[in-house]
Amino acid sequence: MSNYTMPVLLDPPATAPQTVYTVASGDLRPSANVTGWPTQHRLEEDLADAVSALGWHTRRAHPVDAEAGHGFIDSQRAGIEIFQQIPVDAPLMVVEAVWQYSHHVLAGLRAHRGPILLVANWSGEFPGLVGLLNLAGSLTKAGVRYSTLWSEDFTDEWARNGLKCWLETGELTHDESHVRDLPPLPADPEVELGVALARQLRRRPAVVGVFDEGCMGMYNAIIDDELLNPLGIYKERLSQSALVAEMARVPDAEAQAVRAWLDAAGMTFHTGTDEASELTDAQLLSQCRMYVAALRIADDFGLDAVGIQYQQGLKDTVPASDLAEGLLNNVSRPPVTSRDGSRELYAGRALPHFNEVDEAVAVDSLVTNRIWTAMGMDPATTLHDIRWGERYGPDFVWVFEISGAVPASHHGGYDRSYSMRQPPMYFPLGGGTLSGVSRPGEIVWSRIFIMDGALHADLGRGSVVELPDAETQRRLRATTPQWPIMHAVLHGVGRDQLMARHKANHVNVVYATDAGAADRALRAKAAMLDALGVRVHLCGDVAL
Repeated sequence: MSNYTMPVLLDPPATAPQTVYTVASGDLRPSANVTGWPTQHRLEEDLADAVSALGWHTRRAHPVDAEAGHGFIDSQRAGIEIFQQIPVDAPLMVVEAVWQYSHHVLAGLRAHRGPILLVANWSGEFPGLVGLLNLAGSLTKAGVRYSTLWSEDFTDEWARNGLKCWLETGELTHDESHVRDLPPLPADPEVELGVALARQLRRRPAVVGVFDEGCMGMYNAIIDDELLNPLGIYKERLSQSALVAEMARVPDAEAQAVRAWLDAAGMTFHTGTDEASELTDAQLLSQCRMYVAALRIADDFGLDAVGIQYQQGLKDTVPASDLAEGLLNNVSRPPVTSRDGSRELYAGRALPHFNEVDEAVAVDSLVTNRIWTAMGMDPATTLHDIRWGERYGPDFVWVFEISGAVPASHHGGYDRSYSMRQPPMYFPLGGGTLSGVSRPGEIVWSRIFIMDGALHADLGRGSVVELPDAETQRRLRATTPQWPIMHAVLHGVGRDQLMARHKANHVNVVYATDAGAADRALRAKAAMLDALGVRVHLCGDVAL
């Protein structure tokens, strides 16, 4: 007999009858969790009432921490410990009214054997819908079965019926009839272009710079090399500390020249003097340094696209990265030279930036940039969060919104763009946005994601519409007023269809000169992705 100390394994608790267990994944930043907690608490009460009305009851799997001021799971370790107390086969709901870090609950959800329902409130106040979509994309990548449901307050018949279905069957399916696989493409100039660009990419691979991977727990946003490399795309893994070090080497005069260029271009900066609550000139100077530093590092490594994580790594070190990101994505931007001043870097070109190092967007932006450039259209791309939306007149108009980095051409130019201080609860050191209201026009929207161990792409068409200023301001106040906003109408895709299908918090968007050009560009993009081996799906009304 040995003297080894053997571990004591605890049996999981038994499932209580007619009981649904709930968990709430939160942010890593205490300020965001505390600010969002009242909204989360209200959602949980509404949901508990709906569950009770159906003859079941909810049991919160973790207590509210009165000292911390919230009831969110705020770390991966906390999530692992909490899931030890949840019956492994119990019905489980992940309830989200705020942005959440998916890795806080991923370990527990991977091991859970009971039915899983992801629930969010239909509200723009905090990014609960964004958090739900990110967790859905992460679970899809992980191969975990789940269902989703959303409602303003869970009193509507649609949500009640969905909840009843899930409680009775353990599953809830939504209408995805708007999605179809890519059919055989015609032999035309657009398809020929897409195939040729795919061959070029594989023959001369691209390199994308990743300044630290896995931003804000976005497991779905990490594409393994084994999936990425066959496309002809390779990662240059970089450290954000190297970016900060390079920023320190940028002379004040060069940073001031970037700011002067933007001032001359007509961009508005809403500045003050209080570092804690206002956008200051010092914060902007730091952001201009980041812009210069990012281009120089990109030049050092021959990068074709770049992604800066910023959060969590830089939020306590330097002001926000958003202004630099928006500048990089625009063809017209302040000139930056090599360190010796002999060359202008990426002159006359956009350097695609994938916000929050979302590597699926890296692939999407790189492909889009090459297609749009070859077709003679503005290749400025951006990603947006699918934040929220409501009907306006005959259309359902989405609020596409991201944390401050949109190329100026999407607003109609720098003279129609502005910069505001980032919200302190997310960005303690401030920094300005590159914000504005996206101009009316035709767009192609898309999303690349991992499902069943393979890369997939959803492609669709849409229009950006102009709303009255009062309605725009109402929507900004209902979400995050400092951030850039797009009023998007998607062609042939309903609200609940997009929510049911979308496997990430982000959507990639790019303008075309007109509807016909958008259709042609989408066809070329579909051909390029298909030739690269990505499984392409068309969403809604797409003319091929």
